Amino acid sequence: MAEAIHPTAIVSPSARIGADVYIGPYCVIGENVVVGDGVHLHAHVVIDGHTTLGASCEVYPFAVLGCAPQHTRYANEPSRLVIGQNCVIREHVTMHPGTAIDAMETVVGDHGLFFAGAHVAHDCVVGNNVIFANNAALGGHVKIGDHVMLGGFAAVQQWCRVGAHSMIGAHSLVDADIIPFCIAAGNRARLAGINVIGLERRGFAPETITGLRDLFRQLIRGNGLFASRLSDVRAKFSGTAEFDQLFAFLDNAGRNGVCQAFKR
Repeated sequence: MAEAIHPTAIVSPSARIGADVYIGPYCVIGENVVVGDGVHLHAHVVIDGHTTLGASCEVYPFAVLGCAPQHTRYANEPSRLVIGQNCVIREHVTMHPGTAIDAMETVVGDHGLFFAGAHVAHDCVVGNNVIFANNAALGGHVKIGDHVMLGGFAAVQQWCRVGAHSMIGAHSLVDADIIPFCIAAGNRARLAGINVIGLERRGFAPETITGLRDLFRQLIRGNGLFASRLSDVRAKFSGTAEFDQLFAFLDNAGRNGVCQAFKR
């Protein structure tokens, strides 16, 4: 079936539109946009800039994808926004392309669910299977791992990282890196423990979850210097994929440091 474009939609002749695409009333598609097969755009969607929208995505009214980033040093460079396949992008979501001060590209993975009002800023890298609840927002240059969930109105500060399988509570402000597999909440956010329920739902083995909880207690809640605790848990837990993923995350700590736990 050929694409179906509502007569009120404005689609640039140079935009590349895949097969079985529906473009609803009053949508606006810019000249450098690529829309994959099977995409469904509800009414009033705007896609502009050098934006690629992957196959089988569904985008709801008033979402704006690929317009100029909110950065004072952006100078109309042809930076990109690349969105993966099978994403659901709800009302009023905004996603911006990269800038020349970073990688010139914002990347969003596959199977993401972005609730109304969520925002992905310039130069972010967002993994697969994420969930951003209503009005969750990323500052520029943020990196989000696979299977991360951001609660409603959660915000992640520029240049921070959130590790895979982590969950950020609603109304939290993240201003340091969140290590993988954890729950964090608060303003400023602090680690509360391992994301046990999320890991169970994704089929992690009970012994892996138990090991992660043990690692968390020793590394985050233990006594002594953090560097010493990290050395101890690395010696004890290295060699298993999940633990090695956590150590690799720590070895690449960014400018904002690593989020610590709530004090007891």
